[in-house]
Amino acid sequence: MEHFPVIDLAPYLAVSTQLSNDPTSLSDQLDPKLKKLCAEVSRTLSETGALLVRDPRCSVEDNDRFIDMMEGYFEQPEEFKLLQERPHLHYQVGVTPEGVEVPRSLVDGEMQEKIRMMPKESQPTTPQGPDHKWRYMWRVGPRPSNTRFKELNSEPVIPDGFPEWKDTMDSWGYKMISAIEAVSEMAAIGFGLTKDAFTSLMKQGPHLLAPTGSDLRRYGQEGTVFAGYHYDLNFLTIHGRSRFPGLNIWLRNGQKVEVKVPLGCLLIQTGKQIEWLTAGECIAGMHEVVVTKRTLEAIKLASEQKRSLWRVSSTLFSHIASDAVLKPLGHFVESLLANKYPPMCTGEFVEQELAVINLKGNDKDAQA
Repeated sequence: MEHFPVIDLAPYLAVSTQLSNDPTSLSDQLDPKLKKLCAEVSRTLSETGALLVRDPRCSVEDNDRFIDMMEGYFEQPEEFKLLQERPHLHYQVGVTPEGVEVPRSLVDGEMQEKIRMMPKESQPTTPQGPDHKWRYMWRVGPRPSNTRFKELNSEPVIPDGFPEWKDTMDSWGYKMISAIEAVSEMAAIGFGLTKDAFTSLMKQGPHLLAPTGSDLRRYGQEGTVFAGYHYDLNFLTIHGRSRFPGLNIWLRNGQKVEVKVPLGCLLIQTGKQIEWLTAGECIAGMHEVVVTKRTLEAIKLASEQKRSLWRVSSTLFSHIASDAVLKPLGHFVESLLANKYPPMCTGEFVEQELAVINLKGNDKDAQA
């Protein structure tokens, strides 16, 4: 994608552990190339809400192993998958069946008004109802022993008949979190904050590996919406490359772009929590997943090669810790927009957002 240079994390990873946390000392320690790279990370996140990275620790084989297993899971009968459903825990662990997640654009009047004002070619595809996608939520990383938000930090759900499940989920999850941490440090440096400004708040956050599964045999018609136009409520979202295209994102300038992730790369998108922490310097990136002409070409090829026709996204949502306070950091406090982002407990913010998109198990709230 011409809008997104691929950022190779290897040069930063080679020196990151020796770097000071103090921005002044950091400036002396970083060579000009690395300074430029960190500035490019923060600028790209701010201007586009998305970033392509290559992390030597996340291989094509890792992504393939994960997608292979998830294809095998989503191909199971519906009654088997429903055994892993946990609606009383806000669907924040286990499986979320298709038809549960409601795209924000269906319930948010302000968002609908913004869509109507967009030029025709930039408008998202209008969903007719809840999303045609299954999702599996798997917590990654340690949980806090003492938290006000137990249900956002629940024990994982493991389906029977998948002995490799825990190792595969944990391995891919930890690798993607490591990539997010490196990008978060680079972005913090680029923004002139302390190196750990973001990562210190992520410690023991309820990070979720949350692959989606969409049945292209059933819903493989052009224009079918798998994930309606929405933003992510978390800090940063990271995806491995999917075997079927279909992700559209909106740049900050309102331009709609179809995402093409190069082989071996990861896509990172800004969520609502980084918007809060930077007082709107980064804004939560809008996106949708829709069956396009390129999806149809990939379906035809997969059918000929007798491969699975489930579209799996290897998505991970990184979060700020539930008990941490969301508020503009460092010099962002002085931003003209800072009053739009009052201090708020992250767990409360997440629960509010989940209620709107129908994942909090409270139908009354879902209409808010």
